[in-house]
Amino acid sequence: MASLHRHIPYTPKAPIRQGVYSQAVVVDRTMYISGQLGLDTASGQLVEGGVQAQAKQALVNMGEILKTAGCTYDNVVKTTVLLADMNDFNNVNEMYKQFFSKDFPARAAYQVAALPRGGLVEIEAVAVLGPLSDSGLAGQGTHKL
Repeated sequence: MASLHRHIPYTPKAPIRQGVYSQAVVVDRTMYISGQLGLDTASGQLVEGGVQAQAKQALVNMGEILKTAGCTYDNVVKTTVLLADMNDFNNVNEMYKQFFSKDFPARAAYQVAALPRGGLVEIEAVAVLGPLSDSGLAGQGTHKL
């Protein structure tokens, strides 16, 4: 059996890891992006302005990591949204749809007991490298939630 290629991309344009993990790991054509908090890269602190500001910054940070592998948000196929308060779901969703506007990735959202550094939201993702095209399967299509 042939071995799969593993690559650890890194960008200084996203926050430097705070623990024993990588910003992302690429295996073959799949990129696993670690959970992103709303951290300002320059200061290393959570951005001010509440959950929407933190969600925006988390997604901006994710975008910088995607760029390291030649990807965009269109390459994202799955996200997980972790919330300190599930009542913030709609506010995060408003920001989320500014980054994912069509052919939405699959997604799960959970309320958790706490997030690192007192964050209000953390978002992780799985992306595939390379160009994507729709399969055109009968009965399948884009549905807006």
